[in-house]
Amino acid sequence: MDRLDALRAFVAVATQQSFVEAARRLRLSPSAVTRGVAQLEDSLGLMLFHRTTRSVTLTERGRIYLEDCRQILDELDQADRRVRGEDAQPRGELAVAAPILFGRLHILPIVNGLLAEHRDLSVRLSLSDRNVQLAEEGIDVAIRIGELADSSLIALRLGEVTRVLVASPAYLAARGRPAAPAELADHDLITFEGIGPANDWRPGAGRQEPRLSVNSADAALAAAEAGLGITRALSYQVKAGVEAGRLVPVLQAFAPPPIPVSALHPARRVASANVAAFMSAARARFRAHPLTPVEAWMKL
Repeated sequence: MDRLDALRAFVAVATQQSFVEAARRLRLSPSAVTRGVAQLEDSLGLMLFHRTTRSVTLTERGRIYLEDCRQILDELDQADRRVRGEDAQPRGELAVAAPILFGRLHILPIVNGLLAEHRDLSVRLSLSDRNVQLAEEGIDVAIRIGELADSSLIALRLGEVTRVLVASPAYLAARGRPAAPAELADHDLITFEGIGPANDWRPGAGRQEPRLSVNSADAALAAAEAGLGITRALSYQVKAGVEAGRLVPVLQAFAPPPIPVSALHPARRVASANVAAFMSAARARFRAHPLTPVEAWMKL
């Protein structure tokens, strides 16, 4: 395996955290990928991965090397496309990351449209409620809900959402509707990861352990609809349930300010036809289906 192929093997293993999966994506045998990475490590005189029977993780030196390798391969791929006159059309793989429910509701339709329009494009859509690291995880575009801190990334603002407390009509009929945040101490709370500290709800409400903790918005909202308590979510997550009458917002007068939703990509990907196509489709999607706070679509 030549040096360039070895670099591609290294980046694939780092991205997939698996020699077998990297080989599958590169359409090579696992042994060929293993040899390529070993050759690269021999030439550098250092280990790029910690290997166990269950996991493959980058060493500190490997993490440093990975970012430069990705940039080199990106620039080489872009040069190849330019010389072949292919820059104008999306092709190859586009890696997109988004929160689970947001991705299913808003990003999957964008992806579907791109795939229908561009036959030479493939998309790897990763849905997770954690904030992914774009460079480390080989992500071209990530959707971020919240204020942005990393100025090295280029951001397109897609809209804004608000935090909202909701419960089922049956729960509120049985337990009463809280009139102030402090009254949440008398209610059963449902929390899920990704919306903030599990026992930190609203200023003035005090700190209270939840009655139920889950690890997804879908599960928290299902529990709230079943009458198990009050949950805190984001406006786009509860819109369908509120409009259908399965959920009722409470304490909206005490809601914090809206938070932005953005699409991020590394600066070096600004010339990528794949990224440009996604950003254009995202602009069109959110012009037609704007993200709005609860107050914009519900009389409270």
